[in-house]
Amino acid sequence: MAAKTNPHWPVLTNYDQQNLGRIAMGLGGIGTGTVSLGGRGELRDWELVNRPAKGYTPKYTFFALYAKAAGKEAVCKALEGVIDGAAYEGAFGSTVPNHSLPRFRKASFHAAYPLGQVLLSDPDVPVDVRIEGFNPLVPADADASGIPVAVLRYVLTNKTATAVQAAVCGSLENFIGFDGAEGKPCKNVNEFRKGEGVQGLFMRSTGVDPKAAPWGTMALTTTAKAGVSYRTTWMKVGWNFDFLDFWDDFEADGKLTDLPRPDQPKAKYNGPPVAGTTESTTGDPINDPQASLAVKVNLAPRESKTVTFLVCWHFPNRLTWTPNPPAPGTACECGGPCEAPARVGNYYTTCYSDAWDVALRTAKELPALEARTVKFVRTMVESDLPAEVREAALYNLTSLRSPTAFRIESGQLMGWEGCGDKNGCCHGTCTHVWNYEQATAFLFGDLAWTMRQIEFAIATNDQGMMSFRVHLPLDRAQEFGKAAADGQMGCIMKVYRDWKLSGDHARLAALYPKVRKAVEFCWMPGGWDGDRDGVMEGPQHNTMDVEYYGPNAQMTGWYLGALRAMEEMARHVGEGDFADTCRDLFTRGSRWMDQNLFNGQWYEQQVRPPTGPVPAELVIGMNGQADVARQDVQLGSACLVDQLVGQYMAHICGLGYLHEPAKVRTTLQSIMKYNWRQNFFGHFNQMRSFVLNDEQALLMASYPRGKRPKFPFPYFAEVMTGFEYTAAVGMMYEGDVAAGLKVIAAIRDRYDGRKRNPFNEAECGNHYARAMASWAAVLVCTGFQYDGPSQTMTFAASRKSAQWFWSNGHAWGTVRQKKVKGGIEVNLEVIEGTLKLRKLCLAGAGEIELPQAVAMTAGKTAKWTVR
Repeated sequence: MAAKTNPHWPVLTNYDQQNLGRIAMGLGGIGTGTVSLGGRGELRDWELVNRPAKGYTPKYTFFALYAKAAGKEAVCKALEGVIDGAAYEGAFGSTVPNHSLPRFRKASFHAAYPLGQVLLSDPDVPVDVRIEGFNPLVPADADASGIPVAVLRYVLTNKTATAVQAAVCGSLENFIGFDGAEGKPCKNVNEFRKGEGVQGLFMRSTGVDPKAAPWGTMALTTTAKAGVSYRTTWMKVGWNFDFLDFWDDFEADGKLTDLPRPDQPKAKYNGPPVAGTTESTTGDPINDPQASLAVKVNLAPRESKTVTFLVCWHFPNRLTWTPNPPAPGTACECGGPCEAPARVGNYYTTCYSDAWDVALRTAKELPALEARTVKFVRTMVESDLPAEVREAALYNLTSLRSPTAFRIESGQLMGWEGCGDKNGCCHGTCTHVWNYEQATAFLFGDLAWTMRQIEFAIATNDQGMMSFRVHLPLDRAQEFGKAAADGQMGCIMKVYRDWKLSGDHARLAALYPKVRKAVEFCWMPGGWDGDRDGVMEGPQHNTMDVEYYGPNAQMTGWYLGALRAMEEMARHVGEGDFADTCRDLFTRGSRWMDQNLFNGQWYEQQVRPPTGPVPAELVIGMNGQADVARQDVQLGSACLVDQLVGQYMAHICGLGYLHEPAKVRTTLQSIMKYNWRQNFFGHFNQMRSFVLNDEQALLMASYPRGKRPKFPFPYFAEVMTGFEYTAAVGMMYEGDVAAGLKVIAAIRDRYDGRKRNPFNEAECGNHYARAMASWAAVLVCTGFQYDGPSQTMTFAASRKSAQWFWSNGHAWGTVRQKKVKGGIEVNLEVIEGTLKLRKLCLAGAGEIELPQAVAMTAGKTAKWTVR
């Protein structure tokens, strides 16, 4: 009897034993940190303590199985598949944590994020095992999606015709005081506790400074009511005999015998001399004690039983962006000016008193949280969308759950660009990176509004200059003092998008004065559009980490989109004159760009060194680009992958075309023609490699007509997924669905579990925020738009029966279309949240206008026929 997946959990992707080595699916809530479920069933990358910690696995931290069939010898194995061949070798043998444990011979991984399942089997073991790992993820409910918990469920199936005694044991080091890179435990204590619906180990510290970032609490608990045994500590013995002692104890009968704590009388021990049973090797009375929790069950022939564990944590002392401030005068690891390590806290720790509180409340709410999560995932998986679109959209939500994103104590969502192995990469919720992603706004609208509030109400000064990197604490938000052309313009478009999705006029009114200032900032002398002709010519710092000098489609496209968004918002608040000004600039700028930058196939940059003073706040001068007269590190004649990024965003926002539609289509065709690579065997790239050998991808830029600057912008020969999604979605908006899907499928083929982690699309760091641009593929495939002010919902008219997921960030559900005589029958369901609706449109097929607006609440459905 082979292990089977949970029939109640949807599965989108199956990974066989050859594709498990790189899989690490993060478990944890938004802004809480994560621990990852590996492809073999191992727990890896314990990133719980306010910083990234790739590669960190606490000592002797694993789950194990005891199984004894009637009349047979007991078998004990780690609940993991065999070690991948790449990890065999090291100076002292295998480098895999707990490498010496026996493991299951067969393993596979099955996922539909955030639901991960590992199937384990072995001919020597009388039970098959299914590991189910997940954490709650519910659109429009950031608190339910922000719980610091990893739920691990072990389903044991007796595959024999005789009774089997079985036990699952989890072991966890109390590493409080160590964050995965620095610090050390000091006088850490483990306690066994029982509470309503949960029992297990509570971990705390009496020696770590309560104000330190790695101070907090953890808990390893189970919902089991019977058969529970534990060790609050392991023996302190030389030669790893503590490990042997634990294994002998568990292997004997599947139960654990608790030892006296090291500060209590010594345990009776008849083995080799004990090296400090009352003190750790560091001399602390109780230091980083190991603890274990086991649950034993009896299995009748062919019977299955489930054991559930909750790993919970609570680390309240998040500091400012730089985890390790460098010495004065040295470069800052975060890429910006150094910040003193002031405390900004974590929102999630204001919701719970400690890790035990997390366990108690999560155990009580777990069935409902799981049902809501499964409902969301099933709705996505069962949507009539291409598999690569569903996978790209769902699996990149890990960026929002990873150490890349966090919520400070006041609740605002902030983020790095991505994360290095031990530190965040590029601080300040960088606007020009976060502009690309769409998942936050369409799934968690209230969180998106917290970002808009920081960008405009806090990070934008009275002259309209938005610091594109935000310092912390927030009273230092403007200290970075530099503006990014694409970042600032994209944020204007995002305010418009988020206002339309929510229909929240009060929020728009509160931000509007600074939004207007942010547009007017473009017109400062020597600035982005100092001559006010609707075209950006001034120094334009941007996401390529350089300043462009002269007009180009990438920056001017963002500007045109911002002008259109500003026009709409100005008209709404009654500033018709300013709306007319923005419209005039848009019209002139759009016309000029089409007439002067389009070369017949794509848009080129006109490189123009400045002729007058350059405002200091517009120039960063990264990597030596301080001489504004230089004409290198520019685009020049490049066919750039995201030259139409403004149009990408305009389509998402429902703002229409920024350029001539025919030129848009031709440009996207050229990007596919000239930037697509069937393989990379002959490709030279002086920078980072996110694609290799026989893989397929879209290059950042190509120079089909030559004239490449001697030194182009630095990333021209790279491949980065967030930019690829932007181009692919643009192609799909223009009707070239096949090309767009080809690009998206190539991305997901590269993240196949063998070569790369399917849950970590990297760029400048792991779990890069820009990769969440993948959510836009759901929008283009469904044609989804929601206009909150007019309470209008729009979908594409499907050519055949279809079912789709939809979400505006404040409510979510499904829409079903079916061809009927004389029209299309539409069934709209609200699964969670409240949807205000006055009009339903099927693009190109017709619309239904209701006599009066309705407020559809959770569980409500409505049916119309669009003719």
